[in-house]
Amino acid sequence: MKKCLAALSLALLVAMPQARAAEDIASIRVSGAQRIEDSTILSYLAVHPGEAFDAEKLDISLKALFETGMFSDVVLKREGDDLVVSLQENPVVNRIAFEGNKRIDDDELNSEIQMRPRVVFTRPRVQADTDRILDLYRRNGRFAAKVMPEVIKLDQNRVDLVFKIDEGPKTTIGRIAFIGNQAFSDSQLREEIRSRESRWYRFFSSDDTYDPDRLSFDKELLRRFYLTNGYADFRVASAVAELAPGGEEFFLTFTVEEGPRYRFGRIGIESSIPKLDAKDLEPMVNLMPGEWYDALSVDKESIKLTDALAAQQMPFVNVSPRFIRDPDAHIIDVVMEVREGSRNFVERIDISGNVRTMDKVVRREFDLAEGDALNSTKLARSEKQVNDLGFFEKVDIHVAPGSAPDQKVIDVKVAEQSTGDMSIGAGYSTTDGMLADFSIHERNLLGKGQDLSLSTTLASEKNEINISFTEPYFMDRDISAGFDIFNIMRDQQDESSYDQKQQGFGLRMSYPLSQNLRQRILYRLERNEITSVDSTASIYIREQEGSRTTSMLGHELTLDTRNSKLAPSEGYLVRMTNDLAGFGGTTHFLRNKIIGIYYYPVSPEWVFSLAGEAGLVWGIGDDVNIADRYFLGGNSLRGFATGGVGPRDTATGDSLGGNHYVSGSAELAFPLGLPSELGIKAHVFGDAGTLGSVDSTGATIVDEDALRASIGAGISWRSPMGPIRFDYASALIKEDYDEVENFRFSFGTRF
Repeated sequence: MKKCLAALSLALLVAMPQARAAEDIASIRVSGAQRIEDSTILSYLAVHPGEAFDAEKLDISLKALFETGMFSDVVLKREGDDLVVSLQENPVVNRIAFEGNKRIDDDELNSEIQMRPRVVFTRPRVQADTDRILDLYRRNGRFAAKVMPEVIKLDQNRVDLVFKIDEGPKTTIGRIAFIGNQAFSDSQLREEIRSRESRWYRFFSSDDTYDPDRLSFDKELLRRFYLTNGYADFRVASAVAELAPGGEEFFLTFTVEEGPRYRFGRIGIESSIPKLDAKDLEPMVNLMPGEWYDALSVDKESIKLTDALAAQQMPFVNVSPRFIRDPDAHIIDVVMEVREGSRNFVERIDISGNVRTMDKVVRREFDLAEGDALNSTKLARSEKQVNDLGFFEKVDIHVAPGSAPDQKVIDVKVAEQSTGDMSIGAGYSTTDGMLADFSIHERNLLGKGQDLSLSTTLASEKNEINISFTEPYFMDRDISAGFDIFNIMRDQQDESSYDQKQQGFGLRMSYPLSQNLRQRILYRLERNEITSVDSTASIYIREQEGSRTTSMLGHELTLDTRNSKLAPSEGYLVRMTNDLAGFGGTTHFLRNKIIGIYYYPVSPEWVFSLAGEAGLVWGIGDDVNIADRYFLGGNSLRGFATGGVGPRDTATGDSLGGNHYVSGSAELAFPLGLPSELGIKAHVFGDAGTLGSVDSTGATIVDEDALRASIGAGISWRSPMGPIRFDYASALIKEDYDEVENFRFSFGTRF
């Protein structure tokens, strides 16, 4: 309607007699404006008083006014020598509401749409917001959702906008099928992709809802899987998602072309750099002829070679693999070509998207700085380190041209995410009994990357309060510094007939010595009190009753090459600690401990681990107090109760602890054939250890330093509510006075 009126307005102007049209515009009047100033409207016109009535300029003026989005109708008409601009303003949005939404709350929907209160209402914007809400529901697996915008007119040219939403049923994935696969079964390939068929036990997961972006990612996952298993010609011919007639589920079909399986042929290195002999580089590449072709291993070896050359002061070397394929023999020769790369330097690093997080928090994670030689390996490692901060939902880094051909700009775009959390927990463990905990944790305090946490645990056997603060870059150096304040009360009545209270604080500082080696220094001041000693307790326990003050300086070295700190499957960890008490206080001792654990992937999802540890403490001028001794059993030696082995007063049954111990464990973790996303694994293990050398001596004390051993099996579940583990262990080698424990159960939850 408004376009017809506008066209008629221009037609009338053009149809006037030629002599009359040539006259100048005496004045321009605005009619119909309510909120918008006349001067603002006139600023959009291409004609002005004193100029002729020009049809082309009037058409430009009409279009300019409509394009502002502020008007639902505009008419330009001539009245005598005057130009009259008659218009009708679009209403203003008074309020935006959502009805019928249960799965997505109002705040999330408001953050996705463009319309806002006190913004001019336009139907194109409303339609765009409707489409955006529908897209949001589709990404949440609800393709049957419907959104109907309703406009409620108010006085003073205002409207309320209500989005009426019918969320519809959840659109799940009913079936995932593969066509063309011969080497791997459908069930094997389903385990390699993210999408999952809908099952009752996937109520905590969204992977069984259809997502077009996830489908594209699934194609890439299939390609990686086949390329790492020797199928160099593999490709996904198509990936089709068909909506079932009922509209409640999708059928996914992947059509694949596997091709033949290849083995590695000749592995060689060619260098075009005169001072770099290829033969000297051959030991750095660990690809073996005759093994199945693995594209991922080739990439890792080329990166490793680039790193090694960069460490030899060759930052501009480029290593790229060349593949020579023999389709008849099904062999791929790999030649690592080492050549002089382009000499590029980092001109600057631009960071955007960090609203709360300071630039320096991101910048200090870079292995590159302005003026450094641009190294792709260091750039990739820097991107991983920024991701590992956990402050950002998305990190995108790319290299852009700088002010000169050899200058490059590193453009870093990040999207922040929540870094604070509050948790309330409840659970049970064999060691601590029923427990409840509460914690507040902020990992990016004030956007400075600082870590602050407050936690408290209330349990049958232990009550604990901790306040912890960490500055990861103390004095703008790669030095982590912080403090801890603690108050701990333990019930040791079952093991040794006493209660223990610990109160104090600690200062700590750590810094890297190399990429995987880190050193930590700490100071700890605590008041340790042995209370509520049972009247029937061992005389050696009653002698310990009372309070002592410990002023201790500690040192720790950690070498960590594990591929994951949460669920490692490869690599090793070695840690050595030394604690010296006697810088004031009433206790004096030297305590040393070393632990090591090695993970080896036997096959996909089968992980073998071998762990060992040893400790030694001796008093300096005094006997070692019971609070400073080692105890063995429970989690540290399954099959035996907590404090169930080692020196003991046989007259009372109280465990006395020991001044030295050695323990070891071997374990194999493997799946049970259940879907991997359930996180359920089985474990078989064997533990062994010994504890001995207590300072106290007497006729009723046994201190034989004998070996104990056990074997067992267990099941663990990485549940959405927290880790759950159940173990059954049986002691194979034990002493008559030891306390055994066959079943061990732990459970934790967060909500």
